[in-house]
Amino acid sequence: MSDRALHGGNGYRTPPIQRSCRDRVGGCDRVRMRVLVTGGAGFIGSHLVPRLLAEGMRVAVADDLSAGTWDGLGSALQHGLSPDEIFIADIRSPAGAAVIERWRPEVVVHLAAQSRVTVSVREPQHDAVTNIGGTVNLLDAAVRAGVRQFVAASSGGTVYGEMPEGLDRLAETAVRDPVSPYGVGKAAADSYLHAFQRLYGLSTATLLLGNVYGPRLDHAPGQDVIASFIDAVSHGRPPVVCGDGTQTRDFVHVADVVDAFTRACHRGITGALNIGTGVETSIVKVARLVCATLAAPIEIDHAPARVGEVRRVCLDSSRAHALLGWRARITLADGITALAAPQRPGKVVTVGARQASNARPDPTLGGPLDSDDHGEDH
Repeated sequence: MSDRALHGGNGYRTPPIQRSCRDRVGGCDRVRMRVLVTGGAGFIGSHLVPRLLAEGMRVAVADDLSAGTWDGLGSALQHGLSPDEIFIADIRSPAGAAVIERWRPEVVVHLAAQSRVTVSVREPQHDAVTNIGGTVNLLDAAVRAGVRQFVAASSGGTVYGEMPEGLDRLAETAVRDPVSPYGVGKAAADSYLHAFQRLYGLSTATLLLGNVYGPRLDHAPGQDVIASFIDAVSHGRPPVVCGDGTQTRDFVHVADVVDAFTRACHRGITGALNIGTGVETSIVKVARLVCATLAAPIEIDHAPARVGEVRRVCLDSSRAHALLGWRARITLADGITALAAPQRPGKVVTVGARQASNARPDPTLGGPLDSDDHGEDH
């Protein structure tokens, strides 16, 4: 892909030398942090970019639109994202690295990824080239461009592997023994972040996400479990659970995930932080909750279990609370109710969508008022 293609055929303008730009606000100069979000047109990115813009940051997006869409950028454009700062680029390519080197952000938030466990099992080389090679390509460019901080999304649901018997939650110090190529790739990318910090002085942080759900997540079969359950039940079909349904996940709402990334940009933290609720929920319980929320009969179909998926996920996010003042606020029941509301005539529940785009942290938590990974979990 040529440099010119990155800017929709218009090429690059000469980027400003300074890391932050100044706007006149109320007669005063305000320094605006420059943040590049890879995968900004995807599920998490489509919620994060408007939030960062609302925080007063100057934001650019790099996305090859293989998973993200132009529709995903609609809210960001309404919040002030400039079309000139949307770059169509593959993170694995020299063109992807060139976005960082020429736009010269202060912070990179790396969300772009191959995010399917099943795809990684079927195409492990593709998964590795994207999730390991693409990450290293961007890290290398970040060092050359003098980026201050690199914050990446990782997978708390896969990098640790199976939870040991008797353990209630996984902390960041837990042994990493991933069972899928996706988990292996994410763990390797995390190690590269640590190595780049140690060798080159690039400040890096990894947010290990639970199973992220919320508005705009694909409800096609084989994609997000909650969205697909809601879609099935609302159309009169029983939800389909892979395996016996006793496998558990730590479901965290995208609004809470966006809050964590926003705080990470402000705080400049380093190292790995789990981002989850600390609540372990079985897939069959999710199916029953969706049925009950939509006032449908509790009927569940089963399909074969998926290869490469762990049995249990539950994350200890106390480090994120200590360093970011962050904790999950949206319960699974409230999140499902909000997502199911459009399928229930006369019901208006906006908790998920509203908080995803306009959430403000509680000042009592401390700190400034300021895709990727959601995996497969049937």
